[in-house]
Amino acid sequence: MTLAKHLEKFYKENNIPIDGGVNDTSFNFKVFGINLKLPNPKFRRDAIHIHDLQHVLNNCDTSWKGESFISGWEISTGMWKYFPLGLLSLWAMGYGIWLYPKDIYLGYKKGLSDKGIIDLKIPKNQFLEMEFDELVSLTKKDKSNSSSFLQNLMFIVWTIISQIVLLAPILLIILVIVFAF
Repeated sequence: MTLAKHLEKFYKENNIPIDGGVNDTSFNFKVFGINLKLPNPKFRRDAIHIHDLQHVLNNCDTSWKGESFISGWEISTGMWKYFPLGLLSLWAMGYGIWLYPKDIYLGYKKGLSDKGIIDLKIPKNQFLEMEFDELVSLTKKDKSNSSSFLQNLMFIVWTIISQIVLLAPILLIILVIVFAF
């Protein structure tokens, strides 16, 4: 089955517009129990198919459990190199670590043996024509290069960085309030 068909099925199962919302000017986002309507910037619209293909590749839904796994996977495959997408991944990892730490870790570990979809640099139309097995083959690394100790240490470092990214806006608001009064 082509990736276009997989995405179509993924969108239907997760109540996402058929095009992934790529033409929408905003998107809904539930965090801290609050539904937020956020702007949908061009950088996000241009990469949404990649993020959604990561869900398909890893068989994850769009619940926070699924998003947690994907954020760990994205960080270990190097999504952090793509600013501002990397900030979104780090923020999701920071939030997800409080909800589903095991899934963040499992996603991170799996990502160590995979290449990031974004790093394949394949145009969207070619992705959509591709068969699922081809994507699996293209994203598999021959083997992981680091020791388990170093991988776990890097996971801890990324977890700390993700907490800084998550909490920085909150700390900034607190500082503004403190210094304003």
